[in-house]
Amino acid sequence: MAKLPLDRIVEGDCIDLMRSWPEESVDLVFADPPYNLQLSGELHRPNNTRVSGVEEAWDRFDDFSAYDRFTFDWLTAAHRLLKPDGTLWVIGSYHNIFRVGKTLQDIGFWILNDVIWVKTNPMPNFRGKRFTNAHETMIWCSKSPTSKYTFNYDSMKALNDDLQMRSDWTMPICSGGERIKGADGAKAHPTQKPEGLLHRVVMASSNPGDVVVDPFAGTGTTAAVSKRLGRRFIGIDREKDYLAVARERVRQTPEAGDAEAISPAPSKRKEPRVPFGSLVERGLLSPGEILESPCRRFTAKVRADGTIISSAHRGSIHQVGAAVQGAPSCNGWTYWMLKTDGGKKVPIDVLRQKLRSEAMPATA
Repeated sequence: MAKLPLDRIVEGDCIDLMRSWPEESVDLVFADPPYNLQLSGELHRPNNTRVSGVEEAWDRFDDFSAYDRFTFDWLTAAHRLLKPDGTLWVIGSYHNIFRVGKTLQDIGFWILNDVIWVKTNPMPNFRGKRFTNAHETMIWCSKSPTSKYTFNYDSMKALNDDLQMRSDWTMPICSGGERIKGADGAKAHPTQKPEGLLHRVVMASSNPGDVVVDPFAGTGTTAAVSKRLGRRFIGIDREKDYLAVARERVRQTPEAGDAEAISPAPSKRKEPRVPFGSLVERGLLSPGEILESPCRRFTAKVRADGTIISSAHRGSIHQVGAAVQGAPSCNGWTYWMLKTDGGKKVPIDVLRQKLRSEAMPATA
């Protein structure tokens, strides 16, 4: 069994290579396979200039059955390679993504999301016979329904101005200075993906030190982003021209920064649990102290047993917060406010974070 060729762009058939590497040795696979575009004839703009599309031999298949066999083979090889808690992303268009999705499920992958990449600058439909194809679809799936997969939820929320990230991602196609071109000025690859797209994928579903494999490496976008974010990477391609471009691109990509800079935001779900009563036990709140709602309409008194009492309700900070508002639920930590010595009102969650910081191990 061959060892994983870590931090390299390797030449060869991705199916054969993935079959030759150790089973369950990879954390993340990102795949941008041939789309099987089924193009026929040349396409021209209204000014009669020719549109440069995907015309390479690697995107041509005899029929749908041939494409389905190819899809089954590379996905099966990737499934074998993934660790039990690993995940796979695959991107495609309407030409292929539905066939790929069926095969994923037949093999045993468990679909977590379909993410729509909405292009801000898509190529127009020059013939005017269809809607402009302004998006591509990514399927994100775990190896099995029971996989304890990585999802850096808080990092994704931080990237989105502290709002929960949705499954529609809006960003431009690869263009301008990011688009790699050959000496003749032509695109080095017809379907080069933007680094921003891969940054989000890698940050969302892997951690520093994880192994990321791209079976269809192209110009090396996945490898370059993985290197910059402190992941180990392997890129595979059969085309010598792409290999040369990808290897040079990775060579010029700087190593990841310090560990703290590339680490995902710590998950709040993994933080030490702090009961409200601990604030009373530790003297951060005193029995009889008054808490106030943000709107200042409601107050509640802290009790020695860690409950609070309002004019009409008694219970936990969450129960009383919900009851005074007539709401089905309430996060009492962020709802109830406390007046500081300076007269400023802050959520009682500030006190919880203080105890959490004491419970967290010190870092070098």
